[in-house]
Amino acid sequence: MKPIPKNPLPPFELDLENPVHASLCLSLTPGLGPRLFQRLLRAFGSPKDVIQAAPSELKNIPGIGSQLAKAIAASSTTIDISDELNRCDRHKIDILSVVDEWYPSPLGKIYDPPSLLYCRGDLLPRDNLAIAIVGTRHATPYGLRQAERLARGLALSGFTIVSGLARGIDAAAHRGALNAGGRTIAVLGSGLLNVYPPEHAELSLEIAASGAVLSEFPLLQAPKRGAFPQRNRIISGLSLGLIVVEAAERSGALISAHQAVDQNREVFAVPGPIDQRASVGCHQLIREGATLVRSVEDVIEQLGPLATATQDQNQRTVMHPAELRLNQQEKAVLQAVASGSTPIDEIVEKTGLPVHRVLGTLSVLEMKHLIRRQTGSRYCRH
Repeated sequence: MKPIPKNPLPPFELDLENPVHASLCLSLTPGLGPRLFQRLLRAFGSPKDVIQAAPSELKNIPGIGSQLAKAIAASSTTIDISDELNRCDRHKIDILSVVDEWYPSPLGKIYDPPSLLYCRGDLLPRDNLAIAIVGTRHATPYGLRQAERLARGLALSGFTIVSGLARGIDAAAHRGALNAGGRTIAVLGSGLLNVYPPEHAELSLEIAASGAVLSEFPLLQAPKRGAFPQRNRIISGLSLGLIVVEAAERSGALISAHQAVDQNREVFAVPGPIDQRASVGCHQLIREGATLVRSVEDVIEQLGPLATATQDQNQRTVMHPAELRLNQQEKAVLQAVASGSTPIDEIVEKTGLPVHRVLGTLSVLEMKHLIRRQTGSRYCRH
């Protein structure tokens, strides 16, 4: 990840060629949210070009009025980014602009990605293999056990666990991943230097050491009610799918689930006792078509092929999440099968395994929908 520019002598000199500086300038402009930011980027090409555009040009963008156009055009002289950059430097916090190559790829493809992300910790390529786990703050012992169990199992399989650091289910999910020695990402509805809830400040530091803590809000911003639904789109946007563990009939977790659907993410729900208020939301999601989850296998079976191949924790190329649960022999045989047509003799030669073992393993991989048999004794990847 590219480090934040150092600032030895205040005031900090604004460099519009630096996309972080230009994006920060725009993000601190009152009235300019993520959706308008995206419209401006599509129209002008880069944060620098947005700032340097004339107010008359900016007003042509839907949603940009005269006052906001003037504020954007003047932002390079009216917005002081020095204090924010200095705070980032002191607390070892990175800033990622949506136009930078190290910005999380899945998140950058949603309708309204954050114009920038504050990041404490590190984001890695393997974090593209992520699952979100969310639920009620008023969790039952049953819900806490299921959230921790699923997070632990998914983390052991190689998934990064994403949640919102809230009380209840979120915290249980983060701890499940940490206890498994896995990676986890927390997305805040406040600034990184104003952690909410405050009793999770220590947990946020543990997460940063084994993953990342993210926010799109300025470092010192206090939590606001409207910020949490906005935060939830990032949780689902970072993930291949979202699991809801306990949610009341009216719940922020249900908002997250509907946002996940809008983002074309898989939605999963854990069933619970039918007479428990905390189970009503999950049962409603299952009735609406969410996948019922009993185990890690239920999640992996439902996830389809990846839109873009990525790397696992061992830096192997992964094309389908089911590959994360393969044993060593299955992985060796799968790696020997090319995307094109591969004869059985070539697979045997590449793996060095006896023919009967290769044939048995190919049958298993075929049942898991990772490969398919072609005419004769030839195989190819799905």
